[in-house]
Amino acid sequence: MSQRTPRRYRTAAGTARRQPRVRRASAGLTPVRSAALLAMLLAGGAIYGLAATPAFGLGQLTVSGNNLVPEGKIRATVSVPPGTNLVALDTGPIVDRITKIPAVDTVEIAVGLPDTIDIRVRERRPIVIWSVGDRRLAVDQDGLLFADVSGNAARLVSGTPVVRDERTASDGIAIGTRLDPVDLDAATRLGSLAPNQIGSRATTLTVQVSDDRGFTVGSGTGGWQAIFGFYGRSQRTPALIPGQIQLLGALLAGREDEVAIVILADERDGTYIPKATPKPTPTPKPSKAP
Repeated sequence: MSQRTPRRYRTAAGTARRQPRVRRASAGLTPVRSAALLAMLLAGGAIYGLAATPAFGLGQLTVSGNNLVPEGKIRATVSVPPGTNLVALDTGPIVDRITKIPAVDTVEIAVGLPDTIDIRVRERRPIVIWSVGDRRLAVDQDGLLFADVSGNAARLVSGTPVVRDERTASDGIAIGTRLDPVDLDAATRLGSLAPNQIGSRATTLTVQVSDDRGFTVGSGTGGWQAIFGFYGRSQRTPALIPGQIQLLGALLAGREDEVAIVILADERDGTYIPKATPKPTPTPKPSKAP
């Protein structure tokens, strides 16, 4: 039996030799791939089923951490109707709505299946109470006026320094606005002043700001009033206040009961005006004998 001579292929010079085509067989659906696909379909169906069942509808809403913000306001802001399915609930928009309440600093939301939403809020901390007319507004460290603490709410901020603002332009101050940083700085420095720091026998000190005198500190009715004046961003800044307080203590020393007004030009220059000396009582004339 003769051997077959291998057939040779020749190509013309400069012509690329044509390569034989290779056909690849399709992998198809192996058992492993089929099982994975089936698991995905079942999972998708399960999620759809959970999102559609009333068993995971909102049944109770709990709120904690709120003192200044009424619970009813938070519940209304959540705006999720009872029975809403909680499986696919997006809590991001709820957080956004609640944090728009001025008194709310941060909020955490936890969804507890099958039917609970838990709202935990942290409110802003007041560092001074701004009193304008009959309103008392809480102010945070950034100068934001975030809550009205007049009336019953006053007990929630007991012990927080109060500044009475009698300036005409302050009538428009409202929740959601911010104090001027200079005013906030001066108010917190003066509001934290205690009577014993200046050797005063007063039980409390009052802080006011007005159009004609700027910031003042007083010992109450019948006592003295210290005029600290006006402050700015670059000239006569609130950085003067610690020195002015020391000067006030020196001017009151040994004569507090005699002083009516103290004028503090700066931390080195100050004077006082004494109280008016009461006029002596006229000596009664002796009555004539009948």
